[in-house]
Amino acid sequence: MTTKTQAVPATSDLAALTARCREVRQLIINTLGVIGSGHPGPSLSIVEILVSLYDREMRGDPLQPERSDRDYFVLSKGHGALALYCVLAVRGYFRREELLTFECLGSRLQGHPDCRLTPGIEVSTGSLGQGLSFAAGLAIGLKKLGLPNRAYCLLGDGECQEGNVWEAAMSAAKFKLDNLLAIVDWNHLQGGVTLEVMPSLEPFGDKWRAFGWEVHDVPGHDLPALLHTYSVARQTSGRPTVIVARTVKGKGISFMENQPDWHGQKLAGANLAKARREVGLD
Repeated sequence: MTTKTQAVPATSDLAALTARCREVRQLIINTLGVIGSGHPGPSLSIVEILVSLYDREMRGDPLQPERSDRDYFVLSKGHGALALYCVLAVRGYFRREELLTFECLGSRLQGHPDCRLTPGIEVSTGSLGQGLSFAAGLAIGLKKLGLPNRAYCLLGDGECQEGNVWEAAMSAAKFKLDNLLAIVDWNHLQGGVTLEVMPSLEPFGDKWRAFGWEVHDVPGHDLPALLHTYSVARQTSGRPTVIVARTVKGKGISFMENQPDWHGQKLAGANLAKARREVGLD
């Protein structure tokens, strides 16, 4: 089983997590370069979130993905699937070589997660706005069964324009789902445009507070800050928690960072060579 979160990781542990993040970015870039398709920006922005969850926070067993005592993770922003696949691969849910079948016909690793195919995937996602409802349902079921398992949901900021998100938020607070943690990848970019096309999302944290949630605003690439906030969320009673994780779309690749065009652009040629150098592949 994966170990529980450490609020303040030791220096050696932090170095290991940082190295893991670098490894995952290398796998993302290598896969994108070989396959020629995917979502670079949305995958690179969530690396630290996923690594910290799977390596230090959530309970799970790669050899027995359906163990009854596991925690549940829902990638509501399903287009970030490649990052999740890379994390699952390094955790041992399937062989790393399988990443090179990403988005290929017959592959278990499609462009959006498919729970019928892929070990470690709890629900098929891709239609934005659905994941938080599913995660809240899981949390309700776990409470009714008296189980200690927790539910986690990672959303995109643009996705939060969907009304379903706020219906789920309202019901999660009503049922006092303190076993539910939502994380919003707050990078201010969506599908090739800036998030400011819907400025009414601000003040974002206050909206969640108004719906009855405990809210934390955290630098989304800061591993100690993420781990500490997970620990605080576990101690919060009587209400669900949301982390507004302030991230950089395309994090780690200089020409992708904060560039909306890299939401789903093909990585090839000189750009691929530069990206490989920047993550240490060459």
